[in-house]
Amino acid sequence: RRDTWLVLLRRERPGDEGAIERVHAAAFMRAADPTARPPEATLVDDLRASRDWITQLSIVAMHDSGVVGHVLCTRARLERGQPVLALAPIGVLPQHQGLGIGHALMHAVLGAADAMDESLVGLVGDPGYYARFGFRIAADVGIEPPDASWSDYFQVRPLTAYTPTLTGCFHYAAPFSAL
Repeated sequence: RRDTWLVLLRRERPGDEGAIERVHAAAFMRAADPTARPPEATLVDDLRASRDWITQLSIVAMHDSGVVGHVLCTRARLERGQPVLALAPIGVLPQHQGLGIGHALMHAVLGAADAMDESLVGLVGDPGYYARFGFRIAADVGIEPPDASWSDYFQVRPLTAYTPTLTGCFHYAAPFSAL
């Protein structure tokens, strides 16, 4: 195992784009077709070009002067237009997985979002995994996924600025529709 203390977390900087795309291409590669480029690999570029990009919430993990992980939150909205955040993608190079880098990235982006007085973060993922970060099934707080078939996996993490009046259907930034 590598020492996790050798990893530095920082905001994305100009010039990191290619390395971030490589992280997600490797992290989301499908075993069934390893030559196919995963959509998550280009999602960040599409989000970066959208009006929903939030520079402060694109965070990289650095090891030996290279990007080995990345996480991103972008603007999302509830059906009445209330601003919330969507977390995706989060990825770590396969050779660096299992070292706590994804865990550190998750805490960093949630902490940054909370410091910016954001109210809520939504994501689709394994409830057994994301519960450790304070996520819970969105329907339990009155938030519905954009696709009803996601209901068992669509989760939210209320932040300090959260109020129970935040309810309704969750809407991702437009680039997510390409997934």
